[in-house]
Amino acid sequence: MLENHQDANSVTTLTLEQRNAWAREQIELKARLIEFDDFDFEKIIKENESFFFSNLNYIGGVDISFVQDNDEDAVASLVVLKFPSLEVVYEDFKALKMNLPYIAGFLAFREVLPLLDLIEKLKSTNSDIFPQVILVDGNGVLHPRRFGLASHLGVLANVPTVGVGKNFLQIDDGEHLTMAHMKKISKEVLNKGGDVYYLKGDSGSLWGAAVRSLDNTTNPIFVSVGHRISLESAIQLVLQCCRFRVPEPTRQADLRSREFIRKRLNLTINLSGDTT
Repeated sequence: MLENHQDANSVTTLTLEQRNAWAREQIELKARLIEFDDFDFEKIIKENESFFFSNLNYIGGVDISFVQDNDEDAVASLVVLKFPSLEVVYEDFKALKMNLPYIAGFLAFREVLPLLDLIEKLKSTNSDIFPQVILVDGNGVLHPRRFGLASHLGVLANVPTVGVGKNFLQIDDGEHLTMAHMKKISKEVLNKGGDVYYLKGDSGSLWGAAVRSLDNTTNPIFVSVGHRISLESAIQLVLQCCRFRVPEPTRQADLRSREFIRKRLNLTINLSGDTT
């Protein structure tokens, strides 16, 4: 059964007043955002200046998939993987109806509550495998107000989070953060797996990084701080989770939510993905 996921702010058409209210809420919540390492595992630096993570046992991934040609019926998913083996040890899903349209810059108000419900359920029922960090299919500080879905979720859940976008969100901060420049960088700078291009604007702000996951992938992913983790740690963590272009935690959350739709709901899937 699809749950009707709606709150007092749910409306069919968002007014300018509503958008402004949401923007203010993002700014208020951002005051609680932590953009440095604040997690319960260790980051150990090697001689070659790369590093590995010690005492990191469980890592989570979240995603939401929609039914094809339908922007209301959806399934939220949460998976937990052992680290570093990346074996999936937990999965949970929540079928729901979205009553808010997708509005760029306000994705969290559409998607954060069902993801938060799954996280809180896991915490109360299987706390022994609760993830020490969660990868989110969506942006963190790579966002017009530096507070995208990954940051919003991390602050509300008080969990370290990393934003992983599959598509580039253009930011109004100079020509280096335009789509045209990003296409150029993808061809000229990101030549092999592990290559990184830092997304720095004319303002001096560091928004995130374009990352080539593997030698055999061509399109980059876009990594940003979510909450309670630094950008460098986020990048290295994502790379250590990549068997394909997209890191396994969000990849498995995506694949399994689509399978849930096919098997449980007997519906087809919308392959589009929003990241803000």
